[in-house]
Amino acid sequence: MSAPERKTRWSTRAVALACAGVVLTMTGAAFAAVPLYQLFCQVTGFGGTTMRADSPSDVVLDRTIKVRFDTNVRNLPMTFRAEQVTQTVRIGETGLAYFDVTNTSDQPIAARASYNVVPVQTGQYFQKLQCFCFDDQTIEPGQTIQFPVQYYVDPKLAENAETDGVDEITLSYTFYPSAEDAPATGAG
Repeated sequence: MSAPERKTRWSTRAVALACAGVVLTMTGAAFAAVPLYQLFCQVTGFGGTTMRADSPSDVVLDRTIKVRFDTNVRNLPMTFRAEQVTQTVRIGETGLAYFDVTNTSDQPIAARASYNVVPVQTGQYFQKLQCFCFDDQTIEPGQTIQFPVQYYVDPKLAENAETDGVDEITLSYTFYPSAEDAPATGAG
């Protein structure tokens, strides 16, 4: 084999390896996109994603804010409701809300609750200390479970011009089937 043929063969292999590398990188990026976006939203509060707090606020303001609770169910035989539709708390004060979930079917349900807040610019200030939405939940047939949510509104909300005048936040939950409980797709 001559030198130009070896060079052409090497160039062809290099191009093939580069193309395979690009395909693998793009496939990896596609699978990583959703978890990375979720992480971004959790870190920044983007899109009304609430924040997860490790400890209560050490500052409590005199200013109050109304927190409204919205509950939804997607493709599940269950009822889901907030025990209180609204609570009024002082900014920085720890609030505690309870939600009742009832499995109305004759089968166990594995579900997860997604959440967000409106107005979206308040997401970074709505801090959850404890929430059923952090994990998948299994509800047995006919079972009713009471889930608590412990939260506070960060006092930094009062310092942000974008949230000036906000006196109500809606915390919305939607229960949907968790990945392990999702029906298999395809023929058969």
